[in-house]
Amino acid sequence: MRSVLILASAIALAASAWAQAPTEPVRAADLREEVQHIAVKTQDLYGKPAEGNIPVTIFRPAGDGPFPLVIMNHGRPTKDKRGLLDRQRYEHLSRYLVRKGFVVMIPTRLGYHETYGQFDPEDSGGCNTLRPEPVAMAASDQVLQTLDFARTLPYVNAARWVVMGQSVGGMTAVATVWRNPPGLVAGINFAGGTSGDPDNRAGDPCNPRALESLWRSKATTAKVPMQWFYWANDKYWGADTPKRWHRAWTDGGGQAELHAMPASGTDGHSGMSNDMDNWVPQVEAFLARNGFSKPGAVDIPKASSFAKVAEVDRVPVNKVSRDNTYAKFLAGTKPRAYAIGPEGYNGWATGDWAAGRALGFCQARRGIVCKLYAVDDDVVWVP
Repeated sequence: MRSVLILASAIALAASAWAQAPTEPVRAADLREEVQHIAVKTQDLYGKPAEGNIPVTIFRPAGDGPFPLVIMNHGRPTKDKRGLLDRQRYEHLSRYLVRKGFVVMIPTRLGYHETYGQFDPEDSGGCNTLRPEPVAMAASDQVLQTLDFARTLPYVNAARWVVMGQSVGGMTAVATVWRNPPGLVAGINFAGGTSGDPDNRAGDPCNPRALESLWRSKATTAKVPMQWFYWANDKYWGADTPKRWHRAWTDGGGQAELHAMPASGTDGHSGMSNDMDNWVPQVEAFLARNGFSKPGAVDIPKASSFAKVAEVDRVPVNKVSRDNTYAKFLAGTKPRAYAIGPEGYNGWATGDWAAGRALGFCQARRGIVCKLYAVDDDVVWVP
């Protein structure tokens, strides 16, 4: 009887683990998405060493390259949500960057996803005793080891690269800039910081002066320009704290242009993902000034004479798609876009970055090339 109970318990535990395992998304074939595992090592704020194999998501343009590189860095969910973090992809951002001609690498760091529960090198201590530097160093250590791996790939030009990040990933980008690794050209910080709590301390992060002091002291070693984006309704940092952080960085000698963005959605902390229409033009100009002039924004063609947007029977897809996806596009609020590919494959989107997302939904899974059929009230299709 005891062995039966043990077996039943083992089966229950296995079922529970399976139920909680993150779902692996279908890879974007048109972006040549792949996942490589690399060995990394770092230490936590107590000096305890940590090492392991982490997944690195890679997106890249068509062709052999070598292409310039972006290393993009993810944030840190609050403790109750940390175990739910999947392999990081940032597909819409990555689609924009690949269109600009970059290879994009996104390391999912130690303590998250596959390595969650094994070790947490990004513990920054208590709220009143916050120590952001060890967190920043542990995360940026893994950026530099991702860079070392990138240098082994024939399609990457690691002599010209950009670091980016969101939230704690933005802080990671700042730390990478002050460490001046070879080949780094520029850095972009989206809503960077640490120790925010949107549920219990909305707009009031723990001990923000600790990060202010750190960035003032480290900026003196930074050599490359940065661009910083913060949104007015950021529930992690609020509207004013990022301005003090930026002032500390520039007072210390760092180069950073601050874009204080208007409120976006219900929480501006997600503005990088949800406000692309507004920040992409700023990034396009910044990257062009730093030698990356290939356009990444989706070009919207002029209205064509092919059809009127409401002429459903003219849409070159099958009746099922006309009655389903095109009908949803017509019912959607503007901005909206509809894209079509070979054999009538299609995708549609409304809201922020609608044209880019519609193209992505159309072409991603089969690796095909799609074109815009309609944008807002205009048919732009040319057969």
